Amino acid sequence: METEIELKFIVSPEFSSQLLNKITEAKILQQSSRELGNIYFDTPDQLLRQHDIGLRIRRFDDVYVQTLKTAGRVVAGLHQRPEYNVEIDGDTPTLALHPADAWPEGFDVDVAQQQIKPLFSTDFTRQQWLVAMPDGSQIELAYDHGEVHTNGKSSPICEVELELKSGQTDALFTLARELCADGGMRLGNLSKAARGYRLAADYQGDTPKPLTLVATTEQDTVESTFIKTLEHALEHWLYHEQIYTESQDQQALVQISQSLSLLRQTFATFGGIIPRRASALLRQELQWLEGELAWLEDANSIQALTDDKSYVLRKLNVRKSLQQQLDARYEQLPDSEDMLRLMNSARYCGLLLDLSRWILSRGWQPFLDDKSRAKLAGAIKPFADNMLSRSWRELLDAFPAERQLTRSDYLDQKPRLQRNLMCGLSFAELYDPEWRQAFRMPWFDLLQGIEDLYALEPIRQLLPLFEGDDFVQIERWLQRQNESLIHAMDQTRKMSIELAPYWP
Repeated sequence: METEIELKFIVSPEFSSQLLNKITEAKILQQSSRELGNIYFDTPDQLLRQHDIGLRIRRFDDVYVQTLKTAGRVVAGLHQRPEYNVEIDGDTPTLALHPADAWPEGFDVDVAQQQIKPLFSTDFTRQQWLVAMPDGSQIELAYDHGEVHTNGKSSPICEVELELKSGQTDALFTLARELCADGGMRLGNLSKAARGYRLAADYQGDTPKPLTLVATTEQDTVESTFIKTLEHALEHWLYHEQIYTESQDQQALVQISQSLSLLRQTFATFGGIIPRRASALLRQELQWLEGELAWLEDANSIQALTDDKSYVLRKLNVRKSLQQQLDARYEQLPDSEDMLRLMNSARYCGLLLDLSRWILSRGWQPFLDDKSRAKLAGAIKPFADNMLSRSWRELLDAFPAERQLTRSDYLDQKPRLQRNLMCGLSFAELYDPEWRQAFRMPWFDLLQGIEDLYALEPIRQLLPLFEGDDFVQIERWLQRQNESLIHAMDQTRKMSIELAPYWP
């Protein structure tokens, strides 16, 4: 049994020339080019897939190798999976050739053997180099170009894989950083097998979903919760990046932006223990990327105002003129080509690589003293109680019950409310769900009210373009909308403040 540790990247066919130029600068121990044919197997009800098992037979020259891959772990493109290889006589699998302890407990190998059949295949040319790294590590670099196909359907394969053959995992990131320096690479979270299963099922792709709670338990330490939260945000990010590259669904970008917010808030939440200088460069790059996606708020506001099903502007005499102006502004915002170019840029890929490397190598450890290490090793519950209490005090300061808040007040406090709600994601599973939900929901309602208020900003910005009766009508309309929203938010704010916290 071996544990395969590799980074996967999606590239364009044109990337091959860029890759060859980079290879000339490396120390190459071996190189080869092969035509590889692979058949993947499963049962009709995909029993192997249900257990996160991959079974394939790979053919190269006159050699057949049967490979069993069992459940592994993926963090920001770094795939770690145990695999078992055995040479066989042909393209019919024999499951009993793999050791009994390779299979999940209770898995009936004999039943699976009787039911397995070919599901899909991949055929590609693999150009391969064994690279010697300065630290003595050896990395197998492969460029695969071909197709996955099943039942008359096909999908292209064009990817780069870096597999650690010996040495330190850190060397994978060093080489990856060098390769992505000129852009054109995007971290891949889907294996060839995963894409094959999608093709076989005629799967049309995933849909955007909101951030879920981090799976924190009372057995976690402060440090393990920190790591879980970072990995949770990264998984959410890459899930939605895949959606966007497939469908250009703008809501996937919104969720990527949410992931960035959770990452930045996590650094702030644990910043009392982990010094800011430990994450300074990462936070700087996350802030850059958030800036690249800042246009989404305006895009969503304009879409809400101009949606065919929306009746927001129906009472305004100049609604057609307003809609034309809004459409013109929308056209000036970044489009899907801009976003895909961003996702294939060197800076974007480098950020993901650096963040992944930082998590896997525990990049904060060299910045800690003994006191900080002891705090990180402590139980999470007291830390969570303390952080939630601090967050609660900030909300009380931001939304005091005795003060009348204006439109500007609410809009100014939106980032703080978002940060405080993000803070709760790391710790929410430690508390009673019913009590927690009752406390958090009114604050989410308040956030929605502020977002509805912000959605009117495009109209406010266009107001100077109008004059006379049209100007007066739009101004009065905005005032009525503002008053209605602020009245509702005032009620929600007062109710939220009166709720008893769900933590001790």
